[in-house]
Amino acid sequence: METINCQNCKKDFDIKSEDLDFYTKFEVPKPTFCPDCRFIRRLVFRNERKMFKATDANTGKEIFSLFPNESGRKVITQEEWFSDSWDAQDYGRDYDFSRPLFSQLFELDKEVPIYALNETAMVRSDYCGNASYLKDCYLIFNSNRTETSMYGNAVDRSKDCVDCSNVGECERCYESFWLANCYQCYFCIMCVESRNMWFSRDCLGCSDCFGCANLRNQSYCIFNQKYSKEDYHKELEKMNLNTREGIVNARANARAFWDTQPHKFHQGIRNQNSSGAYVSESNNAIDCYLVRQSENLKYCQYMVVPGNKDCMDASVWGENTELCYETSVCGDKAYNLRFSWDCWPNVRDSEYSIHLKSCADCFGCVGLRNKQYCILNKQYSKEEYEALVPRIKKHMDEMPYVDAQGLVYKYGEFFPVELSMFGYNNTPAQEQFPITKEEAVAKNYPWIEVAKGNYAITKSADEIPTDIASVDESITKEVLGCGLCSGAYRVQVNELSFLKKENLPLPNMCPECRHKRRISDRLRPVLYHRICDNGCGNEFDTAYPPETKNPVFCETCYQNLVA
Repeated sequence: METINCQNCKKDFDIKSEDLDFYTKFEVPKPTFCPDCRFIRRLVFRNERKMFKATDANTGKEIFSLFPNESGRKVITQEEWFSDSWDAQDYGRDYDFSRPLFSQLFELDKEVPIYALNETAMVRSDYCGNASYLKDCYLIFNSNRTETSMYGNAVDRSKDCVDCSNVGECERCYESFWLANCYQCYFCIMCVESRNMWFSRDCLGCSDCFGCANLRNQSYCIFNQKYSKEDYHKELEKMNLNTREGIVNARANARAFWDTQPHKFHQGIRNQNSSGAYVSESNNAIDCYLVRQSENLKYCQYMVVPGNKDCMDASVWGENTELCYETSVCGDKAYNLRFSWDCWPNVRDSEYSIHLKSCADCFGCVGLRNKQYCILNKQYSKEEYEALVPRIKKHMDEMPYVDAQGLVYKYGEFFPVELSMFGYNNTPAQEQFPITKEEAVAKNYPWIEVAKGNYAITKSADEIPTDIASVDESITKEVLGCGLCSGAYRVQVNELSFLKKENLPLPNMCPECRHKRRISDRLRPVLYHRICDNGCGNEFDTAYPPETKNPVFCETCYQNLVA
């Protein structure tokens, strides 16, 4: 093991022997940033769920975009970008050995048009982004193969889910986080293969439960207490869960009970030799976060679409991604990529590239489709390419990019934060590692604030009907005032239909505030060394900080508990 001082945060971090084996296999140098700082860099090149009005660079029309006008990027529609009316190779240029690579690459990035919403194969899902194969969805982001869902992120292979985050293969779920194979789960967290659940946490194979935690293969339980089927439904009727007052009381009572129940140190199931938080059905996934059905990963995050293996420091997406290092938003059979962002599908053997589609053997390219042996979007022969790339790597070491803080970016480092086209405040980095505007400016990090529209509120939060039965379709014509912020929102026709079908009250908070409330239960991707609170003496690394009020159990003690 080797200890290195992070050049960004100045904290020491360890590089273990298996890490060195990976770097040797990939023929890359050891990192000079610690895992957390590397993760932040990748997150800053990701606007997951914020949409802006922008000007189409081709038509001058106003369009919705993940890239605000302030980003300085030439934004066009998805249809324009994938058309045959233009070719990114027209922007190709020779490599200039008198300037750092990053200066040339991001100069090219500003000239090559970019698609507005980063989506593909969408059906009647106009207001979604960072998504593929959605049908009849609204404000769904970072999601794949989902239909008739609304207001969610990381909703994969699911149907009829509203206000959910990080759910897979679920149906008719509402206001929930980290579910898998669930049906009709409302206000639930970390439940798997369960149905008809209310306000429950960490339950597996359960049905018809309310306010429960740590149950396995149980039904008709309230606060972990067994009831008959008839008595269970009688108790639920008393709670008036079709009203907002009933939901508020139910949430408070459920969470009071949750606070008395232990946590398992690692929130995941069916893993082998895996660690981190929210890792499920994976093998040898070490220090990972929000990962499903993958193997041989380390320092990987948000890889929730299954089938990934042999990757390190890869963030967002996945879907049969293999042999990737220091990548962000790469997936759909991405193979052997290094230091690249937003490359999909079937992108192979490429480095330091952005927005590639079905390309191979590209270095420092932007926006290419179906190309091979390109550098800065210029075409080369195979022999020319293989001769020039090593020269560029050597040049990156001899003339590195140096950012405003004096941080040095040689070959082997991901893109500097200061070159992101997204404001730090508009990226998942702000959710996971929040900073102030003043702190961002001091580090020369981008910070983009876009003025919000002014809407005349026609019905305040206090005026929103509390009982779903008393609401008719006229509510969809109203502009509602959020009960937490100064924002305004509308109830969509499909949303109202869903709430009536599930017999759930109208929300009195805007979608953004509902999102913040939902992810407030999410653990951060930071590990702490702790000792089992059950007194067995076992030690472990966990995402639960020392100040967590609930006891945190090791695997053995937790399994004894749930058994």
